[in-house]
Formats: sequence, structure tokens, C-alpha cells
Amino acid sequence: MRAVLCDMDGTLVDSEKLWDVAMDALYDRLGGVLTPEVRATTVGGCAENTMRIVYDDLGLSPDPAAMADSANWLHDYTAGLFDTGLPWCDGARELLDGLAAAAMPVALVTNTPRALAERALNTIGRHYFSAVVCGDEVSRGKPAPDPYLRAAALLELDPGWCLAVEDSPTGAAAAEAAGCAVLVAPNAVPVPAGLRRWQVASLAGLGLADLHDIYTDLATPHEREPHERESHERESHERERACLSADTP
Repeated sequence: MRAVLCDMDGTLVDSEKLWDVAMDALYDRLGGVLTPEVRATTVGGCAENTMRIVYDDLGLSPDPAAMADSANWLHDYTAGLFDTGLPWCDGARELLDGLAAAAMPVALVTNTPRALAERALNTIGRHYFSAVVCGDEVSRGKPAPDPYLRAAALLELDPGWCLAVEDSPTGAAAAEAAGCAVLVAPNAVPVPAGLRRWQVASLAGLGLADLHDIYTDLATPHEREPHERESHERESHERERACLSADTP
């Protein structure tokens, strides 16, 4: 593992609850009511996909100009919420402090537009990150791999040398498609399991050594013989259950 690539919303800061408020306000503006089921499909999504879901749900004509206007309104509204301060997710700040102390390169990889991400960085701190990739700086946002591919390129690394840290199905899919090993700490919605995904209840108590171990477990399964892989998978599942138990209140 040569770098860590971190998602922002729901992974480092518990901002998904603020996005809930903003999405409710957008629906009210458009004359509808947001259901939990529809909200779940937008978690971690890029602006284009989110607006497509919203307009389809409300039966509105998918006019590009109207959708862009709604996305801009949503981001402006959310910016005001971000300016009131963002709470950290459990263990996130301590993990970033540990990575910084060890001089481990870290990139922030978010679907949030740059202007809004900069507001969030006022709370998080820019000094933690060697690179920042935002949703409006790539051709395709998550779940496409583009944001993670760009982050790895900015760090001059192959994505296979990176561990991504995510909280949503959309983000995990993007990181996995880019070739990263993925540490998943679900926040607002459950995240399906995967061969390149390691799940924990939260980031609390995790340090650089833990991330190295997780990366090693996820990065090299194809290099083991079948009998070694079965033994290794049993050991990995035992450690993963231990992590989940330790992180569960």
C-alpha cells in the first residue's frame, strides 16, 4: 500500500444527514416528497445521476437546463448547511492524523463539486491531502472509476497500490472498478460485500498498520493456491468479525 484514497461525505464527515435536509428541500421546491427508498439510490452519486433519479421519480421532463439549475440550487443550499460546521465520522480524524504523522500520501476523492468541497475542507483541513479530486473535475463521477483513476494519476501511482476508503455502494463500485482495494465503513445505506472489499462498522480504532493488513488481504488473493486461499479467507473473516464486534456499541 503506497497511498490511501478517501471519500468525503459519509466517510470522513457525517454530512449525509445534511444532504438529506437539502434533498428534502429540493423535492419541496419541485413539488414532491422524497421517500427513503429514492434517497438511498442517490447516496454517494454524482450530480448528473442524482438529478436523473430525481426527475424520473417526479415524472418531470429531463430537460438538461432545468436539471442543471436544480443541481446548482441543491449545491448552493447544501453549501449553507456545510458552513454551519461538519461533524466528523467516528475515527476519521484520528485516522487522518495517523496517516499524516506517518507521511502516507492521502487523496480526497469525492463526487461533491469543487466549490462545495472547498467549504467542507474548511472543517476537515486541507493539510491532510496530497491531492483532491472533485465530481466536476472528471468526465464521469462515481460509480464510474474516473475519480479514483485521476487521484492515483495525480499521486503518480497505479490504482492497485492504493487503498480506497468508502461508505456507499456507489463509491465502493467506483474504487473497485478503478482497481483499488476498498475499505468500507457503511454510513447511510448498506454496502454489498465484494472480493476486493473489507467492511468495518466504523473507522474508530483503525491506524496505518490496520490499513496495511487490510490492503494486503485484499490486494493479493489471486496469488494464493486454492488451499492457502481457503485458510487465508477463514482467518480474514475471523479478523473482520473481530473488527465489527469491537466497533459495535
